[in-house]
Amino acid sequence: MLFPFVWMVSTSLKDLSEVFIFPPTLFGEEIRWDNYLKISDRFPFMQYFLNSVKVTSIVVFSQLVTSSMAGFVFARLQFKGRDLLFGLYLATLMIPLQVTMIPNFVIMRFYGLVDTHWALILPGLVSAFGTFLMRQFFLTIPKSLEEAARIDGCTPFGIYWRIFLPLTKPAMATLGIFVFMGTWNDFFSPLVYINTQSKMTLPLGLASMQGMYATDWPVLMAGTVISVLPVIIIFLLAQDAFIKGVTLSGLKGE
Repeated sequence: MLFPFVWMVSTSLKDLSEVFIFPPTLFGEEIRWDNYLKISDRFPFMQYFLNSVKVTSIVVFSQLVTSSMAGFVFARLQFKGRDLLFGLYLATLMIPLQVTMIPNFVIMRFYGLVDTHWALILPGLVSAFGTFLMRQFFLTIPKSLEEAARIDGCTPFGIYWRIFLPLTKPAMATLGIFVFMGTWNDFFSPLVYINTQSKMTLPLGLASMQGMYATDWPVLMAGTVISVLPVIIIFLLAQDAFIKGVTLSGLKGE
C-alpha cells in the first residue's frame, strides 16, 4: 500500500533522465529539491491549490450543516410520510453521477454558471449519504436526553443545537473526511464544467501539466505529493474520531 506513495516521493526528487532508467533506483545521484520550486514557475499551481481549498471548504461545511440537520429531522421528528420521504431520498444514491451530469450541465449553462466554481459547489451542498450517516448516529442517542430537554422547554432546533450536535463529533469527523476526500480528489466534475486554467482545481490542474509530447514527471510528481498531503494530514488528525464514527453510525438506538 505504501509503495506507490514512496515511489511518488522518490520520483519527485529525481532528475528527468533518471525516472525511466533500468534497473530502477529509489533515489537519483542527487536529490532534486528544486523540482518543488519548478511547479509554480511553469504552472499556476498555487491557484489550483487555492481553488481546491475554496471549493472543498464550502462543500464540506455545507454538507456538515445540511446533513446533520436533515439527519436529526429524519431520526427524531415525527411527521406524516417521514419514512417514505427518507426512502425516496436514500434511493437517489442508486443514480450514478454520469446519469445526472448532462441535466446538471444544462441547468448550470441556463443560469450561466458554467466555468465558475459555483457549478462545482451547488450540486454538493446536500448529500443523501451524509444524511443517512448522521441519521444513523442520531438514532444511537438515548431518547431520555431529548425528553429531558423538552420538559425544560427546549425547542426542536434547540435540542438539535444544544444537545445532539455536541455529541456528534465522531460522526461529523467521519462525514467531513468522506466529503473532503471526494471533493478534493474530484476530477470528473471540474473536467466537465471548468474551461479557464485559472479556475481549475488540483486534479484537473495536475492533468493539464502532462504535455502531449513530453511530460516533466519529477515536477508532476512533486505537485502530486503536495496535493496528497492535505488528505493525509486531515485523516491522521481525525483518525480516532473517524473510526469511532464509522462504528457508532452502524448501530441503532432503542
